[in-house]
This record gives sequence, structure tokens and C-alpha cells, in this order.
Amino acid sequence: MNIDIIAVGKIKEKFIEDGIREYVKRLKPYCNINIIEVNDEKAPESLSDKEKISVMQRESVKIVDKIRKGSFIISLCIEGRQMDSVEFARYIEDVMTAGNSNITFVIGGSLGLHNDIKSMSGLKLSFSKMTFPHQLMRLILIEQIYRAFKIMKGEPYHK
Repeated sequence: MNIDIIAVGKIKEKFIEDGIREYVKRLKPYCNINIIEVNDEKAPESLSDKEKISVMQRESVKIVDKIRKGSFIISLCIEGRQMDSVEFARYIEDVMTAGNSNITFVIGGSLGLHNDIKSMSGLKLSFSKMTFPHQLMRLILIEQIYRAFKIMKGEPYHK
């Protein structure tokens, strides 16, 4: 199984980088994981709605360029479906059982994801109705992917 995480922007905090590195290491026995960063677009606070859509559109072009052909796409967005960890593990297992050897998770920038990306997705996933920094979301996502593989394999993991 190949899992790509395409994320807009760079990680700036060392503690987040350290956590991501730890979970990438833990995931090695279960899958090939690849984290792909695309540059974010400048988005000052004073943007109009039209300008915000334009920023998200430019970011979406960069994201689409990095998606593997034939990959099952899961977009993280606040309006997406919420699941607990066991449901998430079963969902990933079902995607794999359906013959998908590549899954791509997409994390947008500070303004979110453009509808072009969301419409390409097999699943729009929300971790909460709360808003999280997109850098921290990368760490939360990779931990949940690790937890999902532990659940699928029936292996113990802390609760």
C-alpha cells in the first residue's frame, strides 16, 4: 500500500516535524508513506472572497500535479464525514480491499481546499468541527493512519 499526504505549506515547528518523523518510522512495516509539500500562496487577512477562491485555485493546481494517477483521494475538510478511529480503519481497509494500491490524503492551506480538489475526492473527511492549524493536522492525520493499520492488523495500541 502506498499512501501519499499532499499538504500545502511547510512545517515550521520542530516538535511537529519530530512527531511526523516518528509516525513515518512506525508506519514502515505497514505501508510506503510519502509526504509531499506544495508551496502555499500568499493570503493576507484582507482578501475578498473572490481573492480567497483564487488563492485556493492556484494551490489546487499544485496539488493536482502531485496526485498519482489512479489514486483514491481523501480530502480533509471541515464539512466532511466524521468517523471514529475504528470506522476510519475499516474505511481504509475497504478502500484497499476494493483494489486501490494508492491512497492520497490532501490537506489544504490556511484557506482550505478549492472545490476542484473536493470534487475529485472519494471521501471528504473531517476530524472535527473545530479548526486546526494545517501543520498540526498533518501530525494528527499520520497518527490516525498509524492507528488504523494497528486496528486492521488486530495489534494493540494505546487508547
